[in-house]
Amino acid sequence: MSNGAFDKLEGKAKELGGQAQQGIGDATDDAELQEQGAANEAEGKGQGFLGKVKDVAGNIGDKAKDAADNVGDKFKDVTKKND
Repeated sequence: MSNGAFDKLEGKAKELGGQAQQGIGDATDDAELQEQGAANEAEGKGQGFLGKVKDVAGNIGDKAKDAADNVGDKFKDVTKKND
C-alpha cells in the first residue's frame, strides 16, 4: 500500500471516529467529547488530504522519471546513429 493510500485510509478512520465521538458527546451532552470528536474529525480530513497530495506527487514523480528515461533512450538512439 502506498503512503498516500495509507494516509487516506487512516485519515478516514480518524474522521469517522471523530464523528462517532461527536455523536456520543451530543447524546450525553458532553461538550468536551464533542470538541475532541470535532478535532479528531478535522485531523482525519487533513490526513486524508495529505494522502491525496502524496498520491499526486508520486504520480508526477513517476511521469517525470518516465519522461527522463525516454529522453535518455532517444539520446542513445541518436548517438548510435552518429557513430
